[in-house]
Amino acid sequence: MPAKKLKEFLDRHNVKYVSVAHSAAYTAQEIAELTHTKGRELAKTVIVKMDDVMAMAVLSASDEIDLVSFKNAFKAGRIALATEAEFRDKFPECETGAMPPFGNLYGMRVFLDLRLMRDKEIAFNAGTHTELIRLALDDFSRLVQPMIAKFTVTTAHAHVA
Repeated sequence: MPAKKLKEFLDRHNVKYVSVAHSAAYTAQEIAELTHTKGRELAKTVIVKMDDVMAMAVLSASDEIDLVSFKNAFKAGRIALATEAEFRDKFPECETGAMPPFGNLYGMRVFLDLRLMRDKEIAFNAGTHTELIRLALDDFSRLVQPMIAKFTVTTAHAHVA
């Protein structure tokens, strides 16, 4: 079970969370609609190569990463989106594209977009395209200790409430 590692980690740290099973969905917008989650509360994990080191950029489902803003905010020399082929092996127990934003479990730095700080909760894929985990943003921040800055733009098709 892909979420096992994450759930054990959360349980070990006495974090209260909700696990939501849903029918298969592959985009953040689909997941938000299926689980009745606000698009701005649903986090998606984008893998970036920052000076040739992979890292997680965590942003709202209704936003897109702005690589120039990301590069400037975190003073990277080079920044690019990683391809699935480049990062798939780093998450062996996860379905491709469904990685939870806990880079600390995978030896990766985590960068959180400031816009996700608007809400008290955060929801994200639990390693599959059929399970979502929701927990307090404070717990997420405490456990992951992400670097925070604004590095997104709202997409034109961001119709998720």
